[in-house]
Amino acid sequence: MDYFRAIGSAAVHTLVQKSGINTPWTLGAKVTAYEGESIWTLYDGTKRDDGTLVSIFEFDGSSPNKRNALPLAKNALRKLRTTRHPDVLKFMDVIETETTVHIMTERVKPLSSEVRAWSPSAIKEQQEWLLWGLHRLSIALAFVNESANATHGNVRLSSVFLSTSGEWRLGGFEVLSNPTDPAAVLYTHASTLPDAYSISPPEVKKGGWSTLKENSPAAADSYALALLIHALFNPTAGPPPTTQPPHQPPQASSRGSIPTAVFPSFKKLLNPNPRTRLNAKGFLDIGLSESVSEGGFFKSNRLIKICESLGNFGLMSDGERAQLIRTVSEVAPTLPATFATRLVLPSLLGSLELPAMAHQASAIIPVSILLGKNVPSEDYNKIVLEPIIKLFASSDRGTRMALLDALPEFAPKLDKKLVSDKIWPHLQTGFSDTVAVIREATVKSIGLLSDKFTERILNNDLLRHLARLQSDPESSIRTNTCILIGRLGPTLGYNSKRKVLVMAFAKALKDDFVHARVAGLMAFMACIDCFDIEELAGRVVGVVAGALVDKEKLVRDQAFKAIELFMKKIEAHAATMPETVPNDTGASMLGLPTPNGQTGLTNTAAGAASSLASWAISSLSSSGAKLAPSEIQSSIASSSMSGHPTAPPPLPSSSTKPVAPAVPTASKPKGMQLGAHRQAKHNMPGGLASELDAWGKDDLIDLDADEADWNAFEEAPASNLPVNAVALGFEDVGPADGDEDPWGDMDDAAAGPATPKSPLPHIAPSPSYPSLSTQPRKPAAPKSIVPSRATTLSPQTVSTMSSARSSPVHESSESAATTPISTAGMTREEKAAEMARRKEERKQRIAALKEQKKVGGK
Repeated sequence: MDYFRAIGSAAVHTLVQKSGINTPWTLGAKVTAYEGESIWTLYDGTKRDDGTLVSIFEFDGSSPNKRNALPLAKNALRKLRTTRHPDVLKFMDVIETETTVHIMTERVKPLSSEVRAWSPSAIKEQQEWLLWGLHRLSIALAFVNESANATHGNVRLSSVFLSTSGEWRLGGFEVLSNPTDPAAVLYTHASTLPDAYSISPPEVKKGGWSTLKENSPAAADSYALALLIHALFNPTAGPPPTTQPPHQPPQASSRGSIPTAVFPSFKKLLNPNPRTRLNAKGFLDIGLSESVSEGGFFKSNRLIKICESLGNFGLMSDGERAQLIRTVSEVAPTLPATFATRLVLPSLLGSLELPAMAHQASAIIPVSILLGKNVPSEDYNKIVLEPIIKLFASSDRGTRMALLDALPEFAPKLDKKLVSDKIWPHLQTGFSDTVAVIREATVKSIGLLSDKFTERILNNDLLRHLARLQSDPESSIRTNTCILIGRLGPTLGYNSKRKVLVMAFAKALKDDFVHARVAGLMAFMACIDCFDIEELAGRVVGVVAGALVDKEKLVRDQAFKAIELFMKKIEAHAATMPETVPNDTGASMLGLPTPNGQTGLTNTAAGAASSLASWAISSLSSSGAKLAPSEIQSSIASSSMSGHPTAPPPLPSSSTKPVAPAVPTASKPKGMQLGAHRQAKHNMPGGLASELDAWGKDDLIDLDADEADWNAFEEAPASNLPVNAVALGFEDVGPADGDEDPWGDMDDAAAGPATPKSPLPHIAPSPSYPSLSTQPRKPAAPKSIVPSRATTLSPQTVSTMSSARSSPVHESSESAATTPISTAGMTREEKAAEMARRKEERKQRIAALKEQKKVGGK
């Protein structure tokens, strides 16, 4: 049957549209809970103009069972259109034909569907709300009876509706009539109402509806109001026994859930004598009386007090407003959800739009957020978020502080667009506020919103503000800023991580406030996954290591934990790395031994001194000098501009102390140019380039093998001459194509002269390598140079060639006076013997350095 009714209603609506009438609404779903309760069919709808939610009351007079009720539908339309009251159903539009009536009103739902769904225990819990609704209904009924001098005639549960704000609305105007109206339908057509006699007073049942003309307009409505009270508090019970003859007064045992304070007035409303019966206005007056003994059930109701106060909120004094807000805050958990979220909450938030109420925002916002917890998720944006977000534009500090304090409650419900467009432009002003409390609260709030920021805000605008806040005068703000950056670290972009994190945390480690330094260490630990392993080992560990000797034990303890964490990660990564670099072509072609396991590493510092890198470490440690930025730039600039080999000028030699090389300048290079005759990487023979890479990048020094020998390097006499980083031979030489005899290729280079033009190392087309003498190298003669020492070398010395390259070292005075020996023109055996001799000379010089240290210590 419901299916056919739905088809019939849809057909009626279609016929209306086909008749050429454009309906101002879009028909929605039918409210099935209201089906059969009146002559109307109720639909949800939407207003076409602005999308406002509306309700559509439809009457189809073409139906046989409703044909006689057409005068009632037209009377309801006429009375609803002309009766305006806050507690009366709000009329909006109508479409009327000869047999149909469609009335558009504000969106409502039947009260009957709400009450019938309650359990008996819920009735007691909703007692305050029911009394508040009866209060509003009594006001509306008193208005009809007294001001309009009319009889409603249809006061029942199906005639009361709930608005979207939860307020009660009086409807059901089908038989509303004035006794003086000649077209009054109450006296002639009231019997056509569904169950009309179930709400009729005794006089009507005895003498008919026409007898109502002889009595007060309020008489019939007062009796029906009593029956409505009984139906509200006892929805599952039938009509009270007093409705049947002989109409005995109600007994206390039949009260049910009707409040005790209301029951005496309830009995007076059911008086069978219409002349002495209590009317709706009298019932309202008793409920609003000051004395509880006389009634006062409306006066003592909290919901009624709150509603009346909200209505006059703008006219109250500050003290009265504060008292009301405290009251709402205290009773908020016990308020009916509909009442709190649909009535109180919009009223409070709406009051904040008034300029005079801005200073009350700090008190209103927390209460509003508390009430908003019960708002359905689909309505939360409209009811709560929209008014709250508008307040971020306020310049009042109390309002801003209240918003920031309440942010944890509504931040999860914000979306990215809302945060980026409506909140962030105003929120960022708090970073530069002159009040420290606002700045700190703004910093703390970022953690709740960061996941809703755009990439530009997160990696640009926000980081600029945080950079300034790291220098804030308030120590707590600096600390919280560091903590915030640590939390944001994993979400930052790759470039932002590399540029910002280490610098920001390092700055925190230099803070005077101990907790700021601890925060910097904890931030480093929290962002450990944000650093590449090279950055972790090369930068982070070095920065954090300084905190190991902090003056505060709290900082030191945290620093040790951080270092332990970092080292575990570095060790885990190192365990996955190969023991040495992969075999390269140059090493095998030269006949050098391929490293296997740990055999390629030296076990003592003395052994490490014979490796290729020993000279560089000795020079740096003995000079004790550091490069200034200007010097570094100068070296790089000259390196990029020069393309010719440079012969180093002479240096004074000493028989007791090694001489450190000097930093060459652009005009007059000084000191040894280690690798001054080295070929550029792309011009080198393939095997040689590959070989230099293998030696230049492997770590050949065992730092823990021989402490005494390592200390000899570190404590060698320092030179006042600066060291040229480029001249030290730290160029990045990459592998090239292999060659069968790369050293043989260099033999031809010894014959070519080298003209010094630049302090930068460079190799001419015919390269030559410098000898071990500290004297300036002279240009080699075009012919081969015969070695001054042994020219016949044993084959057993060939294997020493790999560890005894012609690396420049500091010579003693005796070796400085020796004529440099070139390997040009030598056979392989001769070259190997010469390399072995040079290795032995280095060992002797190292032993001399140790002896000097011992003598100096004594």
